[in-house]
Amino acid sequence: MPDHEPLRVALVGCGSVGASVARLLVESADDLAARAGRPLELAGIAVRRQRPRPEVPVDASLFTTDAVELVSRPEVDLVVEVMGGIEPARSVVLAALKNGASVVTANKALMAEDGSTLHAAAEAAGVDLYYEAAVAGAIPILRPLRESLVGDRVQRVLGIVNGTTNFILSKMSESGAGFAEALDEATELGYAEADPTADVEGFDAAAKAAILASLAFHTRVPLGAVHREGITEVTAADVASARAMGRVVKLLAIAERVDGGVSVRVHPAMIPAAHPLASVHDAFNAVFVQADAAGELMFYGRGAGGDPTASAVLGDLVAAARHRVGGVNGPGESAYADLPVRPMGETTTRYHVSLDVDDRPGVLAAVAQAFAGHGVSIQTVRQEGHADDAVLVLVTHSAPDAALAATVQELRELEIVRDVSSVMRVEGG
Repeated sequence: MPDHEPLRVALVGCGSVGASVARLLVESADDLAARAGRPLELAGIAVRRQRPRPEVPVDASLFTTDAVELVSRPEVDLVVEVMGGIEPARSVVLAALKNGASVVTANKALMAEDGSTLHAAAEAAGVDLYYEAAVAGAIPILRPLRESLVGDRVQRVLGIVNGTTNFILSKMSESGAGFAEALDEATELGYAEADPTADVEGFDAAAKAAILASLAFHTRVPLGAVHREGITEVTAADVASARAMGRVVKLLAIAERVDGGVSVRVHPAMIPAAHPLASVHDAFNAVFVQADAAGELMFYGRGAGGDPTASAVLGDLVAAARHRVGGVNGPGESAYADLPVRPMGETTTRYHVSLDVDDRPGVLAAVAQAFAGHGVSIQTVRQEGHADDAVLVLVTHSAPDAALAATVQELRELEIVRDVSSVMRVEGG
């Protein structure tokens, strides 16, 4: 291929991320050509509905509503998929790979749900499949896990990977607001969708956790194996209690090696105020990695938005273009370890439990007996109020999550316990 011959790029999806990708391809054309080794030229842009798009500086004739036809054109070398969702995105990506085009995607749901199928199709076609933008927006975390740390043994990945929930929890911590009030503010500012379920119920973070774990531990981690809890039950009292303990509440994606397998989970947790992740505020994301040789690493930045996510997309696009020019491929899927994914009940963790109780002799002994009966020891106990307003706040030592959950269930059934008002896991320190 002559040096001046362009590589043809098909763009599928033209929302905020797709529009930023198209604009940057035009505005940074010379720099991208120098970095990729060939000019990168838009072959077409697939959209759901044909309509004027003045924010995208390309000829209107490039737009089409037939994504499969676009990515199947013989002249297309590279495909960028930023439409999201499972279908028709999966069919489009598979068609592109079958056509021999390398694919860059920002689709976390698709990669978490069916990444192994797409990797197999890419390998069969001898092309690249990259998806840095699928996790944590502009933050380069997938390539370090897949390439920079491939010679190391990663033990744990701990991350704040959803900006909406981090904004909500930050506001609850700063102002003492309740969940509903903080969600309303996030919606007004554009951080939360009209339907925030995917964010606040942890679905978005769970998909990202599955991808991170698969790369970190060389193991296929299906989305269904990720334990998921959202933040809708987090109260202002929970946040205040965490503050009293010198902690903050964050929605965490946690993937770690345990007992010859891996544990992957998403849930709110109290972490020490001194932990690096505790200082991650508003809609920012951060991922904390612990590896045997490298030690502790922290990746921090904007986890969403058109331009930040487009930055990650273009990084992948340039890498795939370089490989195309050189006639080589980048690293594909690495799932050789094939470690079992342990259920949440086998995962060792700690609980913070708040109980509304009768303030009379024998209450603390009965509560302690419930914990002891399940092999759970108590680290700290604090009593607040008295008489009808008595509250016991307990923090446990580490124990299997199943034992902790069973203890909480028994506490709910005790006559002396009027209500288990709060249960939250405690991480670190």
